[in-house]
Amino acid sequence: MATSNPHESKVWLAAYAPGVPAEIDEVVETLPDMIEASVKTHGKAPALEFFGAVTSYRDLGEQIERAAEGLCRLGVAKGDRVALILPNCPQHVVAFYAVLRLGAIVVEHNPLYTPRELRHQFEDHEAKFAIVWDKVYDVVDDFPQDVRPEQIVAVDMTEAFPWSKRVALRLPVAKAREARAKLTAKPRAKHPVSWDSLVGGRRLPRRTPRPSVDDIALLQYTSGTTGSPKGAILTHGNLRANAMQGRAWVPGLREGEETFYGVLPLFHAYGMTLCLTFAMSIGARLVLFPTFDVSLVSEAAKKSPPTFLPAVPPIYDQLSRASAQGSIDLTSVRFAISGAMSLPVATVERWEEATGGLLVEGYGMTETSPVALGNPIGPSRRPGTVGVPFPSTEIRVVDPDDPSVDVEAGEPGELLIRGPQVFQGYWRRPGESADSLLEGGWVRSGDIVTVAPDGFVTIVDRLKELIITGGFNVSPTEVEETLQQHPDVADAAVVALPRRDGGEIVAAAVVLRPGATIDVNTLRDFCRTRLAAYKVPKRVFVVEDLPRSLIGKVLRREVRSRLLGEA
Repeated sequence: MATSNPHESKVWLAAYAPGVPAEIDEVVETLPDMIEASVKTHGKAPALEFFGAVTSYRDLGEQIERAAEGLCRLGVAKGDRVALILPNCPQHVVAFYAVLRLGAIVVEHNPLYTPRELRHQFEDHEAKFAIVWDKVYDVVDDFPQDVRPEQIVAVDMTEAFPWSKRVALRLPVAKAREARAKLTAKPRAKHPVSWDSLVGGRRLPRRTPRPSVDDIALLQYTSGTTGSPKGAILTHGNLRANAMQGRAWVPGLREGEETFYGVLPLFHAYGMTLCLTFAMSIGARLVLFPTFDVSLVSEAAKKSPPTFLPAVPPIYDQLSRASAQGSIDLTSVRFAISGAMSLPVATVERWEEATGGLLVEGYGMTETSPVALGNPIGPSRRPGTVGVPFPSTEIRVVDPDDPSVDVEAGEPGELLIRGPQVFQGYWRRPGESADSLLEGGWVRSGDIVTVAPDGFVTIVDRLKELIITGGFNVSPTEVEETLQQHPDVADAAVVALPRRDGGEIVAAAVVLRPGATIDVNTLRDFCRTRLAAYKVPKRVFVVEDLPRSLIGKVLRREVRSRLLGEA
């Protein structure tokens, strides 16, 4: 019987753009090694830009060393977990590399999470140290004593603004007060440890122990293929390999001359790799945005036109519309890579008309650091697919009920991935780690795919019932448990419904308790107090009952079919 074992023949190599190697070199540097090499090579070149304020690579290296020394004085040591709860800002970049320089472990968090969501993660990773946006300082400070970190560092990101903008924010007028309130807040604590005091000292002594390639660098929380959020364990070697793979995939990049736009959140695996590691590894200028806003991007583009833009389809659509209206010039963008959700062909066409550059789709998961496949940067790309495996990456397509068995060539099956970017398991979850990481280093994706004879991969379904909205993963179980906490809700099922632009929305079917009535908006408001905004159901349907299997499990696929009929 013919089976699809593309990892044995690697037929996809023929589709690679000219100059892309089949394999990357062995990973021998850690992330601190990588950033120090960029500082040495590109010292005077701009590393970061934030609302017009520019930080050179030399200054970035200096700040990392001083921040590492400050963290060392606080007691951070090799192997400690250090939680980061920060928007995109220069302090985030410095903190990330300073923690890693000490051999400590970064734990990234979404600063817009609710207190309940953040507490759940802190209970899991038990970080003793946290570096947090001052607007969420009080949330962490209010954690129970057995969960609260021993040291919390408050970051006022406006301190990284240009002097003129800092002055404008302090003007005694309503507009300035409103803008400042969105960006910073004074913690209730009398004497919180400030970021400025942390980085105001001396450089880290050279004798300080350094991490190794196999040491854990990051715990990145994800819903994985099933269940509630858990920390994916990623080493220096995993993350450095993925940056190297990204660099190899785009042979036309110019060392020290590219301008990346950081519109993706750095706390997300996609933004972290494309901006925090990949961009920094090639000496690029990284223009940071605390949130995506077309007007902010348009203003930044006047000074520093982007050449490389990693983003998600809704961002490309918004920018394409702005370009068509004449409010932004995008012709400087040569390369754009879309991920985290399906990329409509129409989005590709609009973007390439606006820029004259290429927009290609990639595929990954947090467990692969995250990028594993991509469309070639060139004529062999194939819109509508997620492309072919990255250099040094192999795939298999298997029977999801028995992943040791490869399916017949061309037939749908579960995608397995193997490569140097594959994670080491889930933090303190040996059972779930064993379920996801198979013998031989293969990781289960939970996605059902088909592979064309030439190796191009198309996603056709998801075994995992995660919802991907705006590039973020939403666990249906987590949202269902929140809905079930409402006193009028007896049961709930949460599924994805399609959007016209090819994305997904969170939708809920709820069964009310006998005699109860409920206003849908009130129920959504209830969810907002317990869940991040992107997890709150956009549509809520009140139903009489939920379809179940013989053992009582809610059949989400049937729920989805019913809701599609009502939507």
